[in-house]
Amino acid sequence: MSEDLASANTPLLNSLLRALEALAFIARHLYPPKFNELMSSIGTPDQDLKIAQAAQSGWPTHLSDIGATLNSVTDVALQAFAGLRETGDGPGDVRRAHRALRLATKGIEELYPLAGVLPEVNKFFLDPQLRSDEGFQRQFLSGTAHDRIGPMCFDNDGAERGGYWLYIPEYYDPARKWPLVMALHGGSGTGRLFLWSWLRDVRSRGAILAAPTSVGNTWALTGDDPDTPNLARILDTIRSGWNVDPTRLLLTGMSDGGTFTYVTGLEAESPFTHLAPVSAAFHPMLAQMADGGRTRGLPMHIVHGALDWMFPVELARLAHRTLRKAGADVTYQEVADLSHTYPREMNAPILAWLDATSTRLLARHQPTD
Repeated sequence: MSEDLASANTPLLNSLLRALEALAFIARHLYPPKFNELMSSIGTPDQDLKIAQAAQSGWPTHLSDIGATLNSVTDVALQAFAGLRETGDGPGDVRRAHRALRLATKGIEELYPLAGVLPEVNKFFLDPQLRSDEGFQRQFLSGTAHDRIGPMCFDNDGAERGGYWLYIPEYYDPARKWPLVMALHGGSGTGRLFLWSWLRDVRSRGAILAAPTSVGNTWALTGDDPDTPNLARILDTIRSGWNVDPTRLLLTGMSDGGTFTYVTGLEAESPFTHLAPVSAAFHPMLAQMADGGRTRGLPMHIVHGALDWMFPVELARLAHRTLRKAGADVTYQEVADLSHTYPREMNAPILAWLDATSTRLLARHQPTD
């Protein structure tokens, strides 16, 4: 790291990264009946951030763009904390907390371009286990810009609905086949926001990530279904531009996105090789209507929280039993402290499962002597 960039590693940056980690902790552990306890448990990272911002004496001219970004993300993070503090002081409307946390996600998006120049920001977007691997980190800090790597937006002619966000790891090599994760947002979300639930993990482990936005206000769970052909279109576009492994095509999603993972992923024509619904609703009719040839041996990884207040955990247990009976190869993970939030800590195990099951499937189909 040059001395010029070293001067950007200020108490403000360190306080900002700690505050963003605290916001991620809140997002993961948000459980309305214990919201005030959760806020008490994190301490006052927002106050520390305010002090660090006030103490920042200014930026050298050649670092003014970096300083402007850090100040802007700091302002967004402080707004997110203010919204959360107001939720705790008021009647406890969880929707206000969700709005505040969406602000935090927008701050993460604004911060990401600095990951290519500031080592501490680069580490923030890596799995903690890889933050001491200097060789791996150097792959992200080359300072070389490419227009076909990193986060990209394909917004469907200016309309976010039906468009998608795509992340290609900065060390992408076209000679290698890359697994693809298509991650579907929840009912009130967008691909732009949900991308960041997965980016740190695919960046760390080497996978392409697509985060579409539903064509309608949420995924087509009933009635006409414009989303299934749109997902197929998106997948075909990505496969035409990058080297995607046809044996590791994961469809996953949270809440309504998880439910739609069942709806579209169990169709006989689905191109996805693996399904991983998270915090999803389920009805036995989904399995009864599925093509028997599709479900037999289909790798599925179900994740659900024991504290889920929107879709009770009994729905996931029912899905586990029903789909196993239908012949699917089901892995079931029930998370004791998970409410109706996204468990980012499950991404790495899901990616490991994707690799392991694709290897078994390949071995199963290898000709014998």
